Amino acid sequence: MSLLLWLPRRGGRSPNLLPARFASFQASASSSPLPAGPQNLVEKIVQRHALGIAAQHRVHAGDFIAIKPAHVMTHDNTWAVMAKFATLTQHPDERSSSNGSSDSSSSRSSRGCSSNIAGSSSSLCIADPRQPVLALDHNVQDRSDKNLARYAAIEAFAKQHGLDFFPAGRGIGHQVLCEEGYVQPGWMVVASDSHSNMYGALGALGTPVVRTDAAAIWATGTTWWQVPPVARVQLEGKLPRGVTGKDVILSLCGLFAEDHVLNHAVEFTGEGVECLGMEDRMTISNMTTEWGALAAVFPIDAVTVAWVQARAARLRAKYGRSDGVPVPPRVRTCDRIAQELAAQGTSSQGWEASDQGAYYAQTISLDLSRLCSLAAGPNAIKLVTPVRVLETQRVAIQKAYIVSCVNSRVSDLAAAAAVLRGQHIAPGVELYIAAASSEVEKESKARGDWQALVAAGAIELPSGCGPCVGLGRGLLKDGEVAISATNRNFRGRMGSRSAQAYLASPNVVAQSAMKGYIACVGGSERKEDEEGWRMIVSGMQRHHHHSKESGSSNCSSSSSDMAINSRATTTIIKGFPPLLRGPLLLTLHPNIDTDGIYAGKHCYEDLNTQAQASVAMENYDPSFASLVQKGDILVTGPNFGCGSSREQAATALRACGIQVILATSVNETFRRNALNNALVVLEVPALVSELNRRFSLSPSAGKGGKEQHQQQSLPTSLRLADYRIEVDFVHSVVRLVSNKEQRHKAKSVEENEFPFTSMGPVVQEIVVAGGLEGWVRRLLQKQPPPARTK
Repeated sequence: MSLLLWLPRRGGRSPNLLPARFASFQASASSSPLPAGPQNLVEKIVQRHALGIAAQHRVHAGDFIAIKPAHVMTHDNTWAVMAKFATLTQHPDERSSSNGSSDSSSSRSSRGCSSNIAGSSSSLCIADPRQPVLALDHNVQDRSDKNLARYAAIEAFAKQHGLDFFPAGRGIGHQVLCEEGYVQPGWMVVASDSHSNMYGALGALGTPVVRTDAAAIWATGTTWWQVPPVARVQLEGKLPRGVTGKDVILSLCGLFAEDHVLNHAVEFTGEGVECLGMEDRMTISNMTTEWGALAAVFPIDAVTVAWVQARAARLRAKYGRSDGVPVPPRVRTCDRIAQELAAQGTSSQGWEASDQGAYYAQTISLDLSRLCSLAAGPNAIKLVTPVRVLETQRVAIQKAYIVSCVNSRVSDLAAAAAVLRGQHIAPGVELYIAAASSEVEKESKARGDWQALVAAGAIELPSGCGPCVGLGRGLLKDGEVAISATNRNFRGRMGSRSAQAYLASPNVVAQSAMKGYIACVGGSERKEDEEGWRMIVSGMQRHHHHSKESGSSNCSSSSSDMAINSRATTTIIKGFPPLLRGPLLLTLHPNIDTDGIYAGKHCYEDLNTQAQASVAMENYDPSFASLVQKGDILVTGPNFGCGSSREQAATALRACGIQVILATSVNETFRRNALNNALVVLEVPALVSELNRRFSLSPSAGKGGKEQHQQQSLPTSLRLADYRIEVDFVHSVVRLVSNKEQRHKAKSVEENEFPFTSMGPVVQEIVVAGGLEGWVRRLLQKQPPPARTK
C-alpha cells in the first residue's frame, strides 16, 4: 500500500516559486545525474513531498529540492515568525515607509499584530491554513503582562488566519503534534525547533527548519532542503531490565562521538527495534539531534500500527461531536490511516520500507543486550559514563529534573514513581517534574504515579519546556550539580555557567534524587566498568558512493577529500563579493553550541542587533564581545553551532560584524540559520588542521568527540594579530596570509591555500538579497496576489 494516499487532502494555494529556482541548486550539485536506483525510507518520504522534480527523477542524498511538508510547527517563536511573515508579504510601499531596522520591525509587530501581521492587505495570506500548527510551550511560566500580551497576539493571529492553535499548558509542541494526529507514518513534518527529529519515532520524517523558513512556508507552502546522507543504525538484541531508550541514545552519542552522523539522517533497523516501545523510540529519535543528525526514522512496524490505531481512537473520543460541529479534518485522516493499517493485518509486507540494495553512507551496529545505565556529563553530551562508575564517586547533586520533550511521558513518570513510591528525596535536593503534555499529566495522575512523585517531595511545574531551556522556576545556581532526564546539558543552559549538569534516564534521576548523589537503580544492570561498556560496539562500516553530495554547497564531506582543479572557477553574480579579507579570530573548541553562542535566557527578550552583539558567545566566553571586531573572520572547530535552532545564534554573530565563519564542520541547522540571515559559513577543515599544527594548539580541537572535556589548555578565544584571512569565492579557496611573509612567492601561496566547496548561484542570491527573507520576498513580488482560501 502506498502511503501517498495518506497525505493530507486539502485546498489552499501552493505557489510554484521555489522549485524553479532550486533547479539551479540541483544543477550545481552534480555534473552528471545518478542512475535511478533503490531508495531508503528517508529518500522515499522526501520524494513524496518534493516539488518541481521530473517525473522520472528519483530523489537521493545530495539533492537540493523544494519541499512541501505536511505541517510546520512553531512555538513561542511564532511571535518572531509573524513579524517575518509580515515583512515577506508587505507591499514594497509599506516597507519603504519604515527604516528597515530590527527595532522598528519588533515595534511594528508589538503595536499591531491584528492590523499589521494578521493583516487587512489582500497580499497577507497563509498559503495553506491547514499546514501551520502553533503550540505555546517554552516560556509558559512567565506570567508577566508582556508575555501574556504576546501569547494573546499569537492566539489572535491564529484565529484570524484559521490556524490550529494550542495554548500554554497543553504541552510541548512535539508531543502535542504526535498526540493530535499531525504526525503520521510516511509524512514529512517540520518545526521551527531542533527536536523535530522526534517525529521519526512514528515512521515519519521530522526535521528542523528555522524561523525564516517557517515564515516562507506560511507564505508559499514550501521551503528548500538538501537531502542529507543517510546512516543506517542496526540495533541487535534486547535491552536488559532497567535499561531504557535514553541509554540507547546516550551510548550512541558517547561511542560514535566524533561527528559520525553530523548532518546525516539516521534510519534505525534490525531486530532490536522490535523491543523498543513507542515512547523509547521517541526518546531516541528526539536526541539524535544531540548526536548531530538532522533527522531520524524508525521503521513502520507493529508498534507503529498499534500506536496510530490507539491515537485514532482517542481522537475520535475527544473530537467526536453530536452537536453538529464538524470533526477536524486531521481526525478523519487519522481514522482513514488507522483503517488502512488494520486492513494490512499483522504482515509487514504492505508497510513502506527501504528498498533492497538501498544506499547508506555508513552502517553502525549496536548490541542492546550489552548496554547498561549511562549518564552524560558534566556539561557534555558526548562524555558518557556508566552510572555505576559515577555512583562509586559519590557525585553529590542539589537538583534533579524529569521534564522536557525527551523523557517526561507516561512511562518515564511511571519509572520514576516506581523508584520513589513510599520514599522521599534526600535533604538538600530539589526534584522538579513537568509532564510532556496535559494529556500525559492526566494519565499519570490516573495511574497514581504523579501523586507518588509529589508525595516523595517532587516540585510540580506546568507542562512545557521550562528549566530545560533555562526559563522559569528551578534553574541551577552557581556551583550546583544536577542530574536531569532532559536532552541537553550545555554549560549555562539550565542556569549558571558555573553549575554542572548530567543527563540520565528518569529512573536514574529518581534514584539519584532519593540518594542525594548520582546512583544506579539497584539490581538493574551488570557491573561493567568504564572501558568494558565500550565493547558493545559490534562494528561500524563506512561506504563510499558516487553521491552528488561531494559537489553540493552544504555537504559535510571533508575538503581534504576534494579534487581541487586550479583552473576551475565559480561564476560570481552581481553584488556578491568575489573576495573577502579580514583579521583572524579563533574559537577552536569542538561542539560550540547555540546555548554558548546565544543563551536561552535572551531568546524572548526582543534584543536589537547591538544588544545581541553584546551578549554573543557569553556562555562560551564572557570576554568574546570585547574581543571581536567588525570585519573579523571567525575560524572555529568541529560541529560548530550544534544544539537548538535559535536564529539569534547566527544573527548575534552577524551583529558583531563577523564577515564569514570558517569551521572544521558545521551543524546544518546553524548553517541554515546563517545563510537565511546572509552570514556565510564554510567548512575548511584543512585550514583548522594547519592552524593546530602551526601554533601547537590542542590536538583535540580538530575533533568533535570525547576529548571535549580536555580543553582547559586551549584558549576560549584567540586573536592572531600577525595573520589575516582571504576568502576567494572565485577559486573556492581560503588563504592564510602572514602579515610578515612576502606574497610574491608562489610556493608560499600554494602552501597556504585551503579549499572549500564552491558556492552556487542561488546561495549567492540569498546572500545578496540580505537573507532568505529578502530572497523569497523578491519571488513573491513576481507573482500575482493569491486568492484567499477558506
